[in-house]
Amino acid sequence: MSAGTGQPADLQQLDHVWGPRPGFVGWLGQCNHKAVGRRFIFTAFAFLLVGGAMALLMRTQLAVPANDVLGPDAFNQLFTMHGTIMMFLFVVPMLEGFTIYVAPLSLGARDMPMPRLNALGYWVYLLGGLFLLSSFLVGAVPDSGWFAYVPLTGPDYSPGLNLDFWLLGVTMLEVAGIVGAIEVVTLVARFRAPGMSIFRMPIFVWSGFIASVMILFAFPPLVAGTVLLELDRKLGTVFYDATAGGDPLLWQHLFWWFGHPEVYIQLIPALGMAAAIATAAAGRRMAGRTAVITALVAIGILSFGLWVHHMYATGIPLLATSLFTAASFMIAIPSGVIVMAFIGTMWWGRIRWSAAMLYVVAFVFVFVAGGITGVMVAMVPFDWQAHDTYFIVAHFHYVLVGGSLFPILGALHFWMPKLTGRMLDERLGVVAFALNFVGFNLTFFPQHALGLFGMPRRVWTYQEGLGWDGLNLVSTAGSYVMGLGMLVFTLALLRAHLPGAPTAPDDPWGADSLEWATASPAPNYNFRSTIRVRSPEPLWDRRSTLGDRDGPDPDPPEWQRRIDTAESGLRQAVATTGLDARPDHIVTLPGHSLHPLWVSLSLAVLLVGVLVDAGVLAVVGLVGLVAASAAWLWPGVE
Repeated sequence: MSAGTGQPADLQQLDHVWGPRPGFVGWLGQCNHKAVGRRFIFTAFAFLLVGGAMALLMRTQLAVPANDVLGPDAFNQLFTMHGTIMMFLFVVPMLEGFTIYVAPLSLGARDMPMPRLNALGYWVYLLGGLFLLSSFLVGAVPDSGWFAYVPLTGPDYSPGLNLDFWLLGVTMLEVAGIVGAIEVVTLVARFRAPGMSIFRMPIFVWSGFIASVMILFAFPPLVAGTVLLELDRKLGTVFYDATAGGDPLLWQHLFWWFGHPEVYIQLIPALGMAAAIATAAAGRRMAGRTAVITALVAIGILSFGLWVHHMYATGIPLLATSLFTAASFMIAIPSGVIVMAFIGTMWWGRIRWSAAMLYVVAFVFVFVAGGITGVMVAMVPFDWQAHDTYFIVAHFHYVLVGGSLFPILGALHFWMPKLTGRMLDERLGVVAFALNFVGFNLTFFPQHALGLFGMPRRVWTYQEGLGWDGLNLVSTAGSYVMGLGMLVFTLALLRAHLPGAPTAPDDPWGADSLEWATASPAPNYNFRSTIRVRSPEPLWDRRSTLGDRDGPDPDPPEWQRRIDTAESGLRQAVATTGLDARPDHIVTLPGHSLHPLWVSLSLAVLLVGVLVDAGVLAVVGLVGLVAASAAWLWPGVE
């Protein structure tokens, strides 16, 4: 034992090597996956609250006919920013945050494979979000919808800075998403615990891996699309100008090539979250585990064949639309397999009910309802009638809230002990769940009828006597019930961080995956010794060696002893082979670094210079970007 620490000397050395530097500068320079993951999660939750407040303002405006709470310009701005925040600033960053935090623990790894790149992803995300929201401060809020259709967003119809804020900010957010996806793919490919073959990975890690591969194919086309539109706006190019040989439909193809896979990029990790919660609550492995993983892969592939079903009303030839209709129907098959697996897991298990599990049940119910209407709008004749009505608004909220928000709220309950060492209050959690579930269905179920009764989406007001009055009032009342539910949930989060909140045991759920094999919250080094896995459920299979639970390996090989004791003073981890996870070589990982922050700040300065046509500022940002990148890559420089 080391004097005065109460820890064995090897643990003290591990903690010293893997721990953060002291002070505020040390906090800024943290690159460990747990620090970066927590930052993503809590920043995304803050953006959720901002986007939710905007939704309440819009629903207040639509509560009664001819309301004047908001004018048309303010409504368009809130409509645009609400969608942008939820799609770009909340769901994907939240899911990436959970994957960054949980996946290395679930795989028995010490950290992400490129910690500094991981930190860069967060800083770019944060600055991109602040860049977008700063448009409120200068009165140039984006106002053309979160989809930014041309030619309305071109220089002729949107001459101000509004859309430049959107284009540049979204580009930063897409870059952050791509960076996170590269990290996750590399982690899964080479940083699994010895013995954790590809088919022994937890379903949540599978889901994060599949979504990350999808990001690498879906996000770059949107980056290309936003760059081309910014060139049209700033330099006078004509990529989307039909009068000069361009094609406005090119934007829709690029956007929806991103936009429809984006729905499944959000859904697939949320399915993995729900699977982890349901497995622990039922006390049994996921029913049809192999079929579920296969279905997730199938959804990831098929999702890239659906984008044109957002474009049925654009004059696409009917033969082409019939092919996309067939693809849209096909994706219901793997989705149905997954839903049946959840039902089977709950049916054959002995459920221990919690707020987290209630959100899983709500997810199954709401997602199935959204899937049914999804099949309806996949049919061309029906879509022609329902297109751009409130039926579509109801459909995609059932898919996105049921498929993403409810699993995320459940995951915050489930993994909060691992994040903070505290449990969320179950009583507040159940109250928040009831308010959110009831409020959500009161808000969006009536909107199906509003759409069928002819109410168009994206309108800021409507006349009395059209048959929409009562349904809109019910929808607005439901939004306030859901807003109250989110307020209660936020109070539960805050309470868990106050002194005196109940601490959590290391594994409060009796779960099966490796993140629960270490302390809650996890120590700086994650695991005391290298874990060896022999089962897809290592905590339920005592043949696996589990680091903190089993103590140090009494006779480790030399390479493992060096890693487990950190005797070199370096952050070292073992890289394993791709399929069967055999130990391959030792990797030395970087620790503290401010370079990701400097690179991100320089990029933000560059984009501000582009935004306001300030060439000097853009040059300063570009020089800073090159200098910070060179310092980052210079050997021996932290």
